[in-house]
Amino acid sequence: MATTYSPYQRSSVRRKPRTATGAADLLRADDAMAALLPTVTRMIALQRDCTALLPAMFASCDVLQFDAGLLLLSIPNAALAAKLKQQLPKLQGELLKSGWQVNAIRLKVQVTKSLSKSTIPRQLTLPSKAVSALAELGATLEKSPRNAGLNAAIAALLDRRRHPG
Repeated sequence: MATTYSPYQRSSVRRKPRTATGAADLLRADDAMAALLPTVTRMIALQRDCTALLPAMFASCDVLQFDAGLLLLSIPNAALAAKLKQQLPKLQGELLKSGWQVNAIRLKVQVTKSLSKSTIPRQLTLPSKAVSALAELGATLEKSPRNAGLNAAIAALLDRRRHPG
């Protein structure tokens, strides 16, 4: 009787677990990704050199592509692109001195969402003088249906002030 193998059955052969310690080791483990590793390394080195040459301007810029002497840079906004455009001859000259064969530099404005900036709701704090004035107002206000909403708001504010959280 022949036994058929199903790809969904669990194999009884134990495989040795992969032990990739870093991203580079993981990339080297796969042949297709290993072919990209020299390009990635070159782009990182070029990014580092550009940042060293123009540290203030280049902090928010990225190297997108470097092929056949053409350097393509990603710029987050048009204003920075205009400022950086004035520095391109200096950048190109310094990169040539560093050994990069940069014949031309192009800029591409790419607006991206900033993930690092999160908006924290601002908590307004009242000075103690204002709180005491509101407490005095709440105590002296006439207890009428017309003032009920205002009295409730003042009472809630004072309660939150006494018992935060």
